[in-house]
Amino acid sequence: MNGEIVKPGGLVTIFGGSGFVGRYVVRALAQRGWRIRVASRRPDLAFHLQPLGAVGQIHAVQANVRYPESVAHALRDAQAAINLVGIMHERGEQRFDVIHHLGAENIGKAAREAGIRIFVQMSAIGVDPSAASAYARTKAFGEAAVRQVTPDAIIMRPSVIFGPEDQFFNRFAVMARLMPALPLIGEGKTKFQPVFVGDVAEAIALAIAGKAVPGTTYELGGPEIVTLRQVFTFILSATGRNRRLVPLSFKSAATVAIVTETMHKLSLGLFPETFVITSDQVKLLREDNIVSPSADADGRTFHGFGISPEPYEAIVPSYLYRYRTAGQFAGTRGG
Repeated sequence: MNGEIVKPGGLVTIFGGSGFVGRYVVRALAQRGWRIRVASRRPDLAFHLQPLGAVGQIHAVQANVRYPESVAHALRDAQAAINLVGIMHERGEQRFDVIHHLGAENIGKAAREAGIRIFVQMSAIGVDPSAASAYARTKAFGEAAVRQVTPDAIIMRPSVIFGPEDQFFNRFAVMARLMPALPLIGEGKTKFQPVFVGDVAEAIALAIAGKAVPGTTYELGGPEIVTLRQVFTFILSATGRNRRLVPLSFKSAATVAIVTETMHKLSLGLFPETFVITSDQVKLLREDNIVSPSADADGRTFHGFGISPEPYEAIVPSYLYRYRTAGQFAGTRGG
């Protein structure tokens, strides 16, 4: 892999292409004329991607990042590869270390052996090998493993990603609809730089086209920095809800996390996952999720791709209206 320009029309393998970010990456690449192979544990769940391209342009294959043989098979004859696989909480065999670290390493090794020209690894802002959060820690281990086997790999670190199918604004909107109050973990002081999923997909598509600097780690954040309190206030305004915001110290939030995780396990999954706060998520919220000054100064941001990121205020209300009391008809009168 040397960062050379790969002309559209070649084959790109996308691990995790059927997920939230994946569908936007698939569309961005399909519009540019790439042939796309979506590698997924459940190829039958990737059928929704077919309309995003021409007939035969997008197809799914079975692959599990835990099994090197399946990864190698998914990369056969591909010119570029993207790893979007990630989890926000552990369940069954889906463990942070296995998915974020060993899985990324398996893909990196297979990409090198397959002679893949460009490899993009999805990570996240705030990853750190010494982080208290297992999510942030294993993501950092995954980056290091990829760098060791494929030094020219391009790593993308987005802040919290928003879009119609996101699990950030949508989740809190559901909580606001069903709960009388919203918990401000860490008193709501944690900072975020919400980034539009379409902008992240555009950056990845440009990287695949050879527009990124080989071996570079990019940090992708939106145009605004907001606190968790500001996010909640915005959601309440957008959904027309009046809810109390209850500040919780990290210590209190850790206790709440233990209770909700226990209830979820004892109920055999019947306790709504929306209301589950994990201990790891509480640890993750102890650190701000914003672009670092060094990445900004070096141009390792959207500006390095010539992208002007969309503000969340311009897009999020278009899909949060459904959480209003009368949906899209809120504020209108019958005639």
